[in-house]
Amino acid sequence: MRILLSVLALAGLIVPAEVQAESPEEKGLAIAREDDRRDNGFQDFEAEMVMVLTNRQGDEARRHIHTKNLEVEGDGDKSLVIFDEPRDVKGTALLNFSHKRETDDQWLYLPALKRVKRISSANKSGAFMGSEFAYEDITSQEVEKYTYKWLRDEPLDGANCFVFERYPAYENSGYTRQVVWLDADEYRLRKIEYYDRKNELLKTQTFSGYKQYLGQYWYPDAMHMVNHQTGKKTALLWSNYKFRAGFTDRDFNKNSLKRAR
Repeated sequence: MRILLSVLALAGLIVPAEVQAESPEEKGLAIAREDDRRDNGFQDFEAEMVMVLTNRQGDEARRHIHTKNLEVEGDGDKSLVIFDEPRDVKGTALLNFSHKRETDDQWLYLPALKRVKRISSANKSGAFMGSEFAYEDITSQEVEKYTYKWLRDEPLDGANCFVFERYPAYENSGYTRQVVWLDADEYRLRKIEYYDRKNELLKTQTFSGYKQYLGQYWYPDAMHMVNHQTGKKTALLWSNYKFRAGFTDRDFNKNSLKRAR
């Protein structure tokens, strides 16, 4: 058998393993696809969230939110984000339709004006409700939205991580690239660095307090976004995840924005 393999290799019918090795781009894409595969099948969930806004001086403001999410087969997920407190933002709601290849659809309901405002594709890099999260940060991050390049493997906070870059494939992104740390054991996001249109470090997001749901899906209790250019911070503190609540498309349309509560 060993002689036969040698003959085939010399004949060019077998490519040596080192030639078959993935390129950094192929490996980065393979990691992203495996991450997506592991996250598929949750169907829907709802959760509560506290958004903590911290300015450069360290002053804090808190907003209480609840969110609903629906998995869409063959496309990006749908989500509805509803503000409950304080009074000045109560009833404000954001509806997201994420897409794999097309520009995401987003609508914002402003109760003071009693109108639904469509978020244009040119404005998706803008700050969401005064936070350090952009509109493009809070939609589902579909694999097809980026191209990829694996950089290295390294430990972070005791976890072995894949480190790879992803480059937005859609127009009007506020980023040239993102550097992602994803743990190699459970494919959980650990850290993302965001680079602005000048390719300078803009923000860093970290994830912590992961818990497993339905025996398969890992979700964090906390997401912290730090803006290195402004000194501002935003924390999203999650709680009370409930999966498979039976949501349908009817729960995610423009009329649902006005009746959100």
